[in-house]
Amino acid sequence: MFFLYSFLLTIAFIILSPLLLIRSGKYLAGFWQRLGFLPHFDAGGKPVIWLHCVSVGETQAARPLVTEIVKNFPDHKLVVSTTTRTGQKLAREVFKDEASYIFYFPYDWKFSVRSALRQITPKLVLLMETEIWFNFIRETGKSGAKVTIVNGRLSEKSANRYKWITNTFRRVFHYVDLALVQTAADAKRLLAFGIRGTKVKVTGNLKFDQQISESEAKLTEEIRERFDITKEIPLIIAASTHSPEEKLILEAFKILWKNSESTALPRLMLVPRHPERFAEVAQIIKGTGFGWVRRSEKPSARDKTAEIILLDTIGELRSVYPLAEIVFVGGSLIPHGGQNILEPAVEKKTIVTGIYTMNFKAIVEEFLNQDALIQLPNLSETEVSQKLADQLSELLQNEPRRIELAQNAYRVANSNRGATEKTINSLKELL
Repeated sequence: MFFLYSFLLTIAFIILSPLLLIRSGKYLAGFWQRLGFLPHFDAGGKPVIWLHCVSVGETQAARPLVTEIVKNFPDHKLVVSTTTRTGQKLAREVFKDEASYIFYFPYDWKFSVRSALRQITPKLVLLMETEIWFNFIRETGKSGAKVTIVNGRLSEKSANRYKWITNTFRRVFHYVDLALVQTAADAKRLLAFGIRGTKVKVTGNLKFDQQISESEAKLTEEIRERFDITKEIPLIIAASTHSPEEKLILEAFKILWKNSESTALPRLMLVPRHPERFAEVAQIIKGTGFGWVRRSEKPSARDKTAEIILLDTIGELRSVYPLAEIVFVGGSLIPHGGQNILEPAVEKKTIVTGIYTMNFKAIVEEFLNQDALIQLPNLSETEVSQKLADQLSELLQNEPRRIELAQNAYRVANSNRGATEKTINSLKELL
């Protein structure tokens, strides 16, 4: 099965190679590193902990864990890998003082994985969330390094998709020494794939432990001053949006402005999930008739008056949450499954989502049960904008309700902290 997997991976690579060349900036960044040809790394004789984060979301989630790894394992060297270019850029910014080495994760062929392992020679490999790479896990286990899944999650949808190769997963999980997962449901799904019960622990979600750093707080104030964001003119943030959510949100924003009786009309900050869509979203905003600016442009007088701000930068979303009155969390108006609601919750913000939140099912359910979240009902695309506008209007007019929701969200987030400490304790036992 492993041979067939490698063969299919090679065929897929060949078929997709024209796309790799067309979008080389995104897919070929770090190409030689991905093939296992890493620049020289000298650990100075110290054992190495290798943490792998896929992209921006996992990199952000790993921040409290990285801080505690450096603090609790001072005799080890920490290295960090990412899969995406955006994740690599963020990792180089936020882990520059903590990680000894930051590089691209190898393609999952034996030769590239073995080459990377020979260069890094890790004692412990930490895979964030659900990074199940067959050859990498197998070769890492065979090399003698410990393999641990941290902040692990396995959705019901993914579990159903993987069922047809249960035996392969069972063989792969043989090489996993520890799986630290977010919820009991995640643990149950992993156990169904044959991983030993003694290897699985429920430690909670690392994202509950996130906090704004000093540098992020400074960035918050910089953005506040540049765009003249004040309480008198409320800011709505539409975070981590996907196509066609921007069109739906902008239509809701139009309705909100048209029907508003307040003299303090709100402003909107749009934050697309994927950087490659920044230009596309800019064109959509341009057709609305609103005054708008891009964060990536040089500061101008328009920044302080623009009705719409396009946050077309990477890694700044956490810094703008403190500026918001209401946060709409994207990926939820379409069957994508939703994005992270925990970061705005930690900042005591009123949160609104669409109906599609399968990726964070357990968290969203808890927030709903604690009256800490507004979730739109199941609507047709033609109904979404009107309903979203009505909900935003109601919240803007009802400050006590906004405060109640925000405080409830913070309370739920705060009561679930502790995943980082549990993870570190488990790693100490493993090492």
